[in-house]
Parts: sequence; structure tokens; C-alpha cells
Amino acid sequence: MHGAGARVRSGGRESHNELSGTVHGPVVQAGSVHGGIHFGHTGPRGPERTPWQLPPLLKVIDRSRELAALERHRARAARDDRPVLAALSGLGGVGKTTLALSWLHALRSGFPDGQLHADLGAQASDGPAHPAEVLARFLRALGVSAQQLPARPAERTALYRSLTANRRLVVLLDDAVTAAQVRPLLPAGGSVTAVTSRRRLPGLTVDGCRPVHLEPLAPEAAVDLLADTLSDDRVSEQPDDARTLVELCAGLPLAVRVAGARLAARPGRPISTMVRALGEERRRLEALAIDGDHDVLATLDVSYRALPAPAARLYRLLGLHPGREFDGSVAAALLAADGGDGGGGADGGGGADGRDGADGRDGADGGGVAGRGAEDAAALLEALHDASLLVEAAGERHRFHDLVRLHAAAKAAEDEPPDARARALRRIADHCLASATRAEEILDPQHRTMPRDYGPGPVVVAEVGPGPEAALDWLERELPTLMAVLQQAPAAGFPTVCWQLADALWPLFLRRKFYPEWTASHRAGLAAAQALGDTAAECRMLTSGGVGELGSGSPGRALEMFERAARLFLAAGDGRGHARTLNYRGLALQRLGQPRSAADLFRRAAAELPAHGDRRAGALAGLNLADLALDEGRAEEALRHAGAARGALAASGDTYNAARAATCLGRAHLALGRLEAAEEQLSEALAALRAPSAYEAARALGALAEVSERHGRRQLAADRCREALDLYASAGRSGSAGAEALRERLERLDRLERLEGDASGR
Repeated sequence: MHGAGARVRSGGRESHNELSGTVHGPVVQAGSVHGGIHFGHTGPRGPERTPWQLPPLLKVIDRSRELAALERHRARAARDDRPVLAALSGLGGVGKTTLALSWLHALRSGFPDGQLHADLGAQASDGPAHPAEVLARFLRALGVSAQQLPARPAERTALYRSLTANRRLVVLLDDAVTAAQVRPLLPAGGSVTAVTSRRRLPGLTVDGCRPVHLEPLAPEAAVDLLADTLSDDRVSEQPDDARTLVELCAGLPLAVRVAGARLAARPGRPISTMVRALGEERRRLEALAIDGDHDVLATLDVSYRALPAPAARLYRLLGLHPGREFDGSVAAALLAADGGDGGGGADGGGGADGRDGADGRDGADGGGVAGRGAEDAAALLEALHDASLLVEAAGERHRFHDLVRLHAAAKAAEDEPPDARARALRRIADHCLASATRAEEILDPQHRTMPRDYGPGPVVVAEVGPGPEAALDWLERELPTLMAVLQQAPAAGFPTVCWQLADALWPLFLRRKFYPEWTASHRAGLAAAQALGDTAAECRMLTSGGVGELGSGSPGRALEMFERAARLFLAAGDGRGHARTLNYRGLALQRLGQPRSAADLFRRAAAELPAHGDRRAGALAGLNLADLALDEGRAEEALRHAGAARGALAASGDTYNAARAATCLGRAHLALGRLEAAEEQLSEALAALRAPSAYEAARALGALAEVSERHGRRQLAADRCREALDLYASAGRSGSAGAEALRERLERLDRLERLEGDASGR
């Protein structure tokens, strides 16, 4: 709603309250209010959740001054009834996150609605985390289902602020790169947010931020930290060596802890041995210095040299991994022996999107991570954790501190020959491709999938989840790594991985609408396919990529891609592939406002595809004809096309598109005044569409709202309108014609309700 004002007369005085701007959600305007006003929501987002995501605590040494400053800031903000925001800056490894965790964990009793945590990846090799990705994780943690996440970043921010307005949360935004990255992630209401960054973030001061800059520990405090890490009497017995050691560590908590961890693993070793080792290694680490932190890197080098040979090799190879985090399956893939047989693949079936290509997958081990390889990987990862060279991430995952990751990569360059590095990169790429393909199989088992080409070694496949929802979550969680592998594959010497990985990501893109990644991956895949001279791969990238362009609002670009694919199919003599492009081109022309031309192409596709053995794709063309006929008021024709399409789609096992056809049937019955038949078809469609597609579920709900209104059940109609609007919003389609029609219907229903209330009052 837009701004409004009201005059209220009370006790002989007139007051005026005014609301300006654009308001989302319920509004009450009144002269005086007694008691409490509560706004509740029981819509489709599911039950509210209480997330507890903060990592565990480490002991804080000598940060009482900073903690006191943070608490004073929190108390002032609480008195002013505003959110609490603090930014902790300083050198990498100085203890920013440790201090933030100490502060936030101490607040738990006063903030019962949960804790949110995100690593914003300022130092990540694949770039910092995008706020929209972080918002998606936060919203799911707060109870929003994956299918109902808004597609647009601004809508995700608005939903996040709405959900946090009446909650008391603590939020840790770790390793931020800019204030602009942080700002969309700030909760509303009386929450507390701590931001850590190597950089000072003055831009956040306009948001009421309290900056706290951390310096390395003073020698006395660093010695205390060393004593805490060792947990024995060596510091008190060898005070001079202890002080020399922490001075070599430059007072940086990370360096002190790593050095202490190495000594703690050797209870009989004097501190002087570590002092001598650090002194010998300092000059060799000039090339790895960041902001002059030679001593920190020397400590890491000493820890690396103390590793058992297998753990040291895994450490080096993990330094080649492009992602911010990884799980045990990555380690198992890197440890896989050279030259093994990749195992057999499974054949694919037809695709819900009608994608072209040959059946079959080649080379991936279908057994997931199991057996001795997984056990060895787990043991070596544990050794790296014991040496403080890895830290735990959520969900049994692992990550390097950013300096440690640079150190590991440098050691790989020093100690691994070029062919060994190349094999390791290929194993990482094959692992990503095979795991993404496994997720694709789970999500779309009937899809026609092109063969996969793997390297010579055995391919380890991650456990991507027991079902479709888990497989989608795996693809989304790994998307930054998968995109990094995809982008580096051509230069690394395996361009086939580039387009094949883009192909495997199709189910994620289709369902969760990561349009920037969809476009980027298919453009890179298209370039790789063209460089290889692989016409079939080029056509796949053009058609699948064109669907992404269509969904992101570029029908002209999509049409160009579909027409280019059509020419390639004709030149190759592939009649079935060419027939599929008829359907795609029709969709693009429909979006471009050319319904007659679109209908001609849909009719040709519906006739030609079954002749080429693809009844299912032909049925999809028939469904497109039904939608077009219904939009133009030809309900009987729509019934005919949609009924035939539904039967063929159900026979092929495509329950999702069969449900879409049921929606079309219900809308056609509704247009003809057959309310009972309409409600039956639409209810059946809604039950099947809620999980896989918020947008399609919203269309079915919108039609059911009209059925309810025409039955005289206006309250049910209004409830269905609101639920459908929520679904449109979560699908990023709030501006669609269907959503606008629902808003108009809801306004009319609310107006009628008010008129009846006024009449009954009189």
C-alpha cells in the first residue's frame, strides 16, 4: 500500500497521524491503542525455526577492553530501541572471529530466537559470497522452504527483514569485503549483528555501526595464549623461550595457536626447538608474505613439515581445491589411485524439458564414497585438524583459514610435479562432475542425459542425498565450487568438463532460478563446445542456455540461440533435435508477443516430435498449445489439447508436467463454468506442484481462489489469494500478470467484506 493519513478526534482535540512511502505488510492507524496488537502468519512458508549456527567458542585472551566497548555499544543501542551492529577489523588471524563469538555466545540467554552465521569469503579464490546466496541460506534456516525463496535479491532482503522484525537474534557475518556486501544481510528488529573483516568498513557507520579494530596480542597475552594451548608447565618452566616464540609469531593468535598445537603434540619437546625451526624458515616464506606476515607463514611451514607424509600430500593437494569449503569426499577423490577403472554408468531416459542428446553416462563410480579410501581420507583430515591446519565448518565440512590455503597451494607448487598437480585438478573436476550428475539423476531420472567424459583415474562420487530435496540442496551448497571448476576447466586442459558440468547443473537452475550462474555457465560451456567442434554439445548449450535467457527476461536472445541450434540440427541431419527447437522457438515468440507464430510452431512440434519417437516432448508442445488457446478464450480447444497432453505425460512418468496439464484443464473447466470439475483438477494439480514449483502452485491456487469466490466462499477465496501471492513472491514473479490479477481479486473481496460489515453494523 502507499502512504495514507488519518485524523482522529479524542477529548475535544484533533490529532493527525500519517504514513508515507511504500509499506509492505499489515498497518494499523489509530488515535490510541490499548492492549497488544499481534500480527501472525500461517501462510506457506512453513513453521518458524530457531537456528543455532554459531561455531564453537575458543578461549579469548586479553580482549576485555574490546568486549567492554562492544557491551557499551549494545547497551546504548538497546536504550535507543535500535538494532546493534559492530564491525571487528584487523589482520588475518588476529582473532576477530574468536572475539565476536565470545561476545555473541554470551548473549544467548537474552536472544532466544537463534543465531545465524555466514562466511562472506572476502579472501576466497572464487570471489566473495553474494548476499543473495547468504540470504537464501538464512531464509531457509528461518523456516522458508527452498521452493518459496524469492528469486530477486531485493525481495529476499525484504522477506528477511520481515521475518526478523519481531525476533531477537544474534548474527555473525564473517570475513566481509565491503559494507555493500553486508548491508542486505542486516536483520531488522532488536537483533545483534557482528561483522568481521580484514578491512575497516567505514560505510557501515551510517547504519549505526560501532567499529572495533583488533591489533595483535601483547607479548604477555600471547604467552598466556601459548600456555592455554599447551596445557602443561613448559611455558612457566621455559619463560624466555616462550616469549621468543610468541615474538616470532608476531603476537598473532593464529600463529601462536598453530605453534602451540605442534608443541602440544610432542609433550617432551622443549619450546626452544620450535624457536629454532621458526628462525630457520622465516626467509623462505617471503613469497607468501601478506601484509608482512612472514612469521605467521613460517609457523605454518613448520607445522607442514611435521606432518606425516600422506597428510602432507593431502594438504598440498587440497590447496588446489578452488572452493571455500569441502567435505571428505573431495579428500577421497584426491587420494584415489591413478589408472583405475571408472566403473559403469547408467542410462538416462527422456527429459521433462525435452532436452536433446544421447543417452548414457560414462566412467563414474556409482558407489559414492565408501571403503578404505574414505577411511584413509577421514584419518588424514583428522591429522590436519590436529595440526590446526584445517578448521571445521558446518555439516561435517572442512575449510582452510585463508592464509593456510595460500600456504597449501604454494607447497603444492613447490613439492608436487606438474603432472601430479594436473592429475589432482582433474580428479577434483571429475569428482564435481560425477557428483553433480548423480544429483541430476536423482532429480530428473527420466531425463535424457548426454555422456560424461572422465579422466583415467577412478571417480569418487559424493553422497548427494537420499532424495530430490537433498540433491537440490547439495547442488546449491556446492554451486560456488562447481562454478569455479567449470570456469577453470578449459585452461586446465579438460574443456569437456566445462560444458558437461553446465549441463549437470540444469535441474538446479530450472528449479531454483540462479539466473546469473545459469547464463555464465552456459556461455562458458558454449565456448568450450565450439572450441571442441562438438556440435551436439553446442546444441545442448544453446537450447538449455536459451531456456535460462527466456526465464531471466531475454526472449530475443533466447530466440537467437534456439534458431542457431535449429540450423545446426538441420545441418547435422538431426530431425528430432530440430523438432525440439520448434517448441523452444514458439515459447520465445509467445513471450515476444507473437501468439500466432508461436501457435504454428507448437502445432508443428506436436506433430513432428512423436514421429521422431519423442511422444513426451510432443505432449509438452500440446500443453503449450492448450495454454495459448486458453489465454485467447478458446476453452474447448484448450480442454482438448490439455487432456491429450496430460495422458501422454502421465504415461511417460512425467508427474510434474502432467500436473501442469491438470492446472490447464482446471482453468479451462472454470472458463466454461464447470466449477466442480475445475476444483477437482486444480486441487489435484496443487497437491503435486507445491514442492517442485512455487510459480506453478501459485497458478493453480489463483484459479482455485476464483472457484471459491464463484461458489460464494469469499473468505476461502481471499485466503487462497493471499497464499498464491506469497508463492508468486517466493518465485520472484510478483510482477506477473497472474499476481496482478490476484491482487485485484483480493482487493475486491476485501472491499465486499468491509461493505457487508458496515451494513450489518447499521
